[in-house]
Amino acid sequence: MSHTLSSIPPYVFYELDARRAKYRAAGKTLIDVGIGSPDGPIPAVVVETMQRVAADRALSGYPHFQSHPEFAAAVTGYLATRFGVTIDPARELLALAGSKEGIAELVLAHTGPGDVVLVPEVYYPVYTRSTLLAGAEPVFVPFLPDGRLDLDAITADQARRARVMIINYPGNPTTVSVSLDELARYVAFAEAHDVLLLSDLAYSELSFDGYVVPSVLQVPGASRVAVETHTCSKSFNMAGVRVAFMAGNAAAIARLDAYRSNIGYGVSTMAQLAGATAFLHAAELVPPIVAEYRARRDCLVAALRTGGWEVTPPASTMYLWLDVPAGFGDWEWVDALMAGPGVVVTPGLAFGDAGKGKFRVSLVQTSEKLLQAADGILTVGR
Repeated sequence: MSHTLSSIPPYVFYELDARRAKYRAAGKTLIDVGIGSPDGPIPAVVVETMQRVAADRALSGYPHFQSHPEFAAAVTGYLATRFGVTIDPARELLALAGSKEGIAELVLAHTGPGDVVLVPEVYYPVYTRSTLLAGAEPVFVPFLPDGRLDLDAITADQARRARVMIINYPGNPTTVSVSLDELARYVAFAEAHDVLLLSDLAYSELSFDGYVVPSVLQVPGASRVAVETHTCSKSFNMAGVRVAFMAGNAAAIARLDAYRSNIGYGVSTMAQLAGATAFLHAAELVPPIVAEYRARRDCLVAALRTGGWEVTPPASTMYLWLDVPAGFGDWEWVDALMAGPGVVVTPGLAFGDAGKGKFRVSLVQTSEKLLQAADGILTVGR
């Protein structure tokens, strides 16, 4: 094992998996609302595409290095229709085998020892793990009370050494949403400090109550300094298909493409054509998926509120981000829920030290199961 890899601390999700497996091996029935893995069906029109493509002799050959033409056309149309954003698909777009992979590869392609990556203090783990694998230094940017990043906390030296700054709105696990004006603030910071801004927009379509998620690429001039990842995983229940894309700054896309072409051979043709179908039909496919998550959110929030918990319904994502009850440590709370009512949640420390004292609940069970989970949480937390 390389020195760099061996120096990275154990992955908290491995620990959660081990504890979950222990209880299941002992015969415990669990309601798993820990992992953010969609449980809904892949849309029928996407399944039909995959079935058709599976019989195509073209799958015998390697996929396109950058993007399949049909995927590129579908994504270009989606960005124009959904966000009013125009891109050059030949220079400003790259297909990815999931946005997590693309985020990691972008960081690895742009940073090295001595460099800094600016990361939100509560973060999706790949942000820091890819930074450490590159030999670079993650610098954690604190949140302001409203969930915006406190850019004034970044020192002049950190800004000088920064090569990449990552933002994630709507936030996982925080569920925080921001306006286009706030995204413009990050673009201005990136321009002022010659930093590549990476926007992780995994939850672009999962929004409620009239809130419409903006894209950083809607900010005038953003493509000079910014790239953004979009994924089929959450919006279309396609996490197992592994298809996403990155769009934006042409130089950053070219550098990522050069990195990827040295270690792989593009994204599965079947996955790209499935993704093309999803993005082409987004206007009809997204609303029922969002409606189901909204119903689950409302059901769980109402149950917790009835039990005396103060819960604010998130305007976006597929999560609740809640306080661990007094008297419990993070892992004590996780274990108590699994050992008692059999509810699996994710401890906040999985998302960095600043996440301690919180836990994440994923809306990946039916409303009936979520009511059972709420009952278990209320019972143990009293």
